[in-house]
Amino acid sequence: MTHFSSSCVLCPRLARHLAGVRSDHPEYHAGPVPAFGDPAARLIIIGLAPGLHGANRTGRPFTGDHAGILLYRTLHKFGFASGPESVSVADGLVLTDCRITNAVKCLPPANKPAPDEVRTCNRYLRQELQQLPPSAVILALGVVAHGAVVRALDLRPGGYPFSHGRQHDLPGGVTLLDSFHCSRYNTQTRRLTTAMFEHVVRHAAELLGAGRRRRPVT
Repeated sequence: MTHFSSSCVLCPRLARHLAGVRSDHPEYHAGPVPAFGDPAARLIIIGLAPGLHGANRTGRPFTGDHAGILLYRTLHKFGFASGPESVSVADGLVLTDCRITNAVKCLPPANKPAPDEVRTCNRYLRQELQQLPPSAVILALGVVAHGAVVRALDLRPGGYPFSHGRQHDLPGGVTLLDSFHCSRYNTQTRRLTTAMFEHVVRHAAELLGAGRRRRPVT
């Protein structure tokens, strides 16, 4: 089993890019970003990759930039987060029955990982998904995250097309839900509205049922 490594340099282009970022911003995390949340969670949310001044700066997925605003506010509304904002790794925020990670763990240039980088990093996502308990729900934010999930589970891509709000019933009782990514572009152009995103997260909560409200785990 391949476990996440905070010192991973398997993607040469990403490693070079991060070295440059560390030189320009020595106070930034500027390395592979680990998952955040409950390790035994039944809801796992998959994003694309860390943002330059967000997760790449703070070391926590969707933390410190615009992309996390809608995500954490919505998770709080439906009982998955102890607060509506994620500011830093030291802010005390706790996720309950929820875990957040990315398809690509390192910041890519121009926020666009190359296909081979998505494939290389898929070993870590595969390991994360193998740890999911029965009847888990996977929420993929965007088509790249969706494709990474399908690859990590060894599924046939053509059998699971991406579309916002779509539900895919996967082998083993796992459910895959699709949503547009909660990026600044998508929310400001209203390709993804608050109501649209809340509908998907509410659906995830309903699939998990009342049993999801367990003791918070950091």
